[in-house]
Amino acid sequence: IHFDDEGICSACRYQDEKEKNINWKERDRSLVSLLNNFKRSDGGYDVIVPGSGGKDSAFTSHILKYKYGMNPLTVTWSPHLYTDIGFTNFQNWMHVGGLDNILYTPNGILHRELTRNAFLNLLHPFQPFIIGQRIIGPAMAKKFGVKLVMYGENQAEYGNAIEENQNALMNMDFFSSDNPEELLFGGIKLKEYIKDDKYSLNDFAPYIAPDKKDLMQAGIEVHYLGYYLKWDPQECYYYSVENTGFEANPVRTEGTYSKYSSIDDKIDPFHYFTTLIKFGLGRCSYDAAQEVRNDKITREEAVYLAQKYDEEFPAKFFPEFIQYLGITEDDFWETVEKFRSQHLWQKHKNNWVLKNKIS
Repeated sequence: IHFDDEGICSACRYQDEKEKNINWKERDRSLVSLLNNFKRSDGGYDVIVPGSGGKDSAFTSHILKYKYGMNPLTVTWSPHLYTDIGFTNFQNWMHVGGLDNILYTPNGILHRELTRNAFLNLLHPFQPFIIGQRIIGPAMAKKFGVKLVMYGENQAEYGNAIEENQNALMNMDFFSSDNPEELLFGGIKLKEYIKDDKYSLNDFAPYIAPDKKDLMQAGIEVHYLGYYLKWDPQECYYYSVENTGFEANPVRTEGTYSKYSSIDDKIDPFHYFTTLIKFGLGRCSYDAAQEVRNDKITREEAVYLAQKYDEEFPAKFFPEFIQYLGITEDDFWETVEKFRSQHLWQKHKNNWVLKNKIS
């Protein structure tokens, strides 16, 4: 998260841009012009939309098809462990929303090992999923001969450098590697995984990004719909409920008050929990901050919610999480304590609490 000299983050700065300086009617006309350049009349897919069938990808794919007349192919990098509501929403995406989809599930043995190593070595159990999610759109575009990939919002919506949102195109530097064997997965170089013949380089194909030069030569462009349409997560939720059969959880998600964000993977709560341990920023703060920026709740309400839920442990899927990783509960907490940022946490009555809480 980037903060400027006045201590204001990029997400808030960009929200000001969205409200005051961007002509959204002009951006919409730019979107129509862009899509017309890629639109096909031969029955082929003309845009790839990566996603899970959650509110954001459901909104993106449905509005591209039914408002703007595109023929999208939605592509999904499979969650580690589907939640019941996540799989229901994934199915509704096609059967209620009327979209085509390819579900891509990588080698489960390898994926589990990468996730385990990412947790033990980096306290980042979501790393293998994030890599795949980032790659799947351009990779499938290249495979199917589609020239346009459309993601939903840029992460600059949530605090990445504001410069990222000055352009509709994704920064493609991620899609560059001179030597795949030197790539790190879970803190371990790929060549270490394959040296004892347990895995081959081919097993890592889903995790090795297509080369930036190849994508450019193929004429593939990766855009963010949030550059063209004013992005509001709650409005995406309302839209997806009405048009793709999206369902919120019947109960709030642990660590926050929300019922509709990132609810498809049982590993997901531990992504946010480990972020809290390393950076002192909980899941509730993420949700509440964007709702303050979008005028859905007041800052006072957000402070109350963050104080109440930010440090809550995600107990519901904990047994399945450690079973998936093949570790014990002691292994889990030993790893957590190894990565706990001491300048952020202190012990109080034998419990860890944040030294500085939002107020």
